[in-house]
Amino acid sequence: MKQFGVCFLVFVLLSFFLLSIKTKPIEPKSKEKTIEKDEVVEPTEKRALFFSYIENSRYLQDKSLEEAKQNIDGVLDTMQENQFNMLILQVRSFSDAIYPSQIFPSSKTVVHQEGDPLPFDFLAYFIEKAHQKNIEVHAWINPYRIRNQVDMENIAQESPANEALEKGYAKKIEGKGLFYNPARTETKQLILAGIQEILENYDVDGIHFDDYFYPSLDIDEEEYQQAKLEQPNITHDAFRLSQVSSLIQDVYRVVKEKDESLQFGISPEGNLENNYTSNFVDTRRFASEEGFVDYLMPQIYFGFQNERKPFLDVVKEWNDLIQLESVTLIPALAFYKVGKEDQYALSGKNEWIEGGNIIQKEVIASRAMSHYEGFSLFRYDSLFGEEQTALVNLEKENLKEALQ
Repeated sequence: MKQFGVCFLVFVLLSFFLLSIKTKPIEPKSKEKTIEKDEVVEPTEKRALFFSYIENSRYLQDKSLEEAKQNIDGVLDTMQENQFNMLILQVRSFSDAIYPSQIFPSSKTVVHQEGDPLPFDFLAYFIEKAHQKNIEVHAWINPYRIRNQVDMENIAQESPANEALEKGYAKKIEGKGLFYNPARTETKQLILAGIQEILENYDVDGIHFDDYFYPSLDIDEEEYQQAKLEQPNITHDAFRLSQVSSLIQDVYRVVKEKDESLQFGISPEGNLENNYTSNFVDTRRFASEEGFVDYLMPQIYFGFQNERKPFLDVVKEWNDLIQLESVTLIPALAFYKVGKEDQYALSGKNEWIEGGNIIQKEVIASRAMSHYEGFSLFRYDSLFGEEQTALVNLEKENLKEALQ
C-alpha cells in the first residue's frame, strides 16, 4: 500500500506538470496541396518544340565553342522557363550529322562546310544539359534527303551519298534535290546503321522522323518492275507503302532492342489522304498494328476556320485512327503561322492574323482526345526568335494559361 501511495503521488505531480505546458494548437489540414515557392511541378503531358536545321544554322553554325554552348544553354533555359519538356532536335537533315559519326560527315548546318571538324559534340551537349532540366531529347532524322538542290559540288568526300549516287541508290530529282531511293536495300541499311550509331553512343530519349518520305513517283521504277515479277498484282502505290513500312518496322525493332523505354515516332502530314497519295506512309497500319511506332505526331497545321481541313475535324480523325493503347497522339501545331495569311484555308485565311489564342484553344481541344499524350509546336524560332511581334507574344501569353 505504501508503494502504491508513492506511485500515485508521482502520477499526480506528472499530470499537473504536463497540463501546465502551453501546447501549440494543431492547424487543420488544407484540402489542396500546398506548393512551395521553389517547388517544380512536372507536367504529365509532352510539351515539345521542334529545333530544326534552320535553328542549328542560326544558333550553332560558325560559332565559337563558348558562344555555341551559351546558345544551347539559352535555348534550354527558355524551354524550361516556358514549361516545355521535349526537344525534337534535328541531328541529320542532309545525310549528315551534328555529332561525331563514323558514317556521315559533319553537317553544314553546324560547321562552315560539310565535313569540316566539329568544334565539339553538339548532340552530347544538348542531351547533358537538357536532361539536367528534365527535358527529353528526341533525335530527329530526315531519312532520305541528301540535298534540297541537285548540286553535288559541296558534298563531303567521306559522305555515303557519293557511293549511293555512283551506284544508283540515290538520284537527282529535278526541282527537288538529291535523295536516297526508299526501295533500295542499301538505303535501308544505311539509315538503320546511322540510327544504331546514335543509340549506341547517346542517351537519347527517342528517334523521330518527319514527313519527308517518298521524294518522287519514279525514283523506284526499276525496283517496282522487279517486284512485279514476284507479285504481278501489286500496284505501284502498294509497293511504295510496303517500302516505307518495312523501314519503319525495322527502326522500331532497332530502337526497342536497345531499350524498351526508348520512343520512336513520326510526324506525318496532317492531311491523312496525302500520306497515301504522295508520301506513301501507311499511317492507318501504324495506328492499328503493333511494332511500328510509339506515337504519331501528325502535322495538324490548320486553324479552326480552315474551310478545307478544320482543326477539330482533323484532330478527331487522327485520334479515331488509333486502335492501339500502345500508340499515342501528340498533335503538331503550326505556331509558325501566327500573324500570317493562310491562303489554303480559303474563307478562313485570316484566322491566324485576327486571332491571338489559336494555339491555346488547339491544345485544350487536343486534350479531350482519348489517345492524347501531349502536343508539339513547329518551331523554336517561331516562338522565341528575333521576330517577336505583338501577336506572337499574345499567343505565347495565352498558351501559358493552358500550361499552368
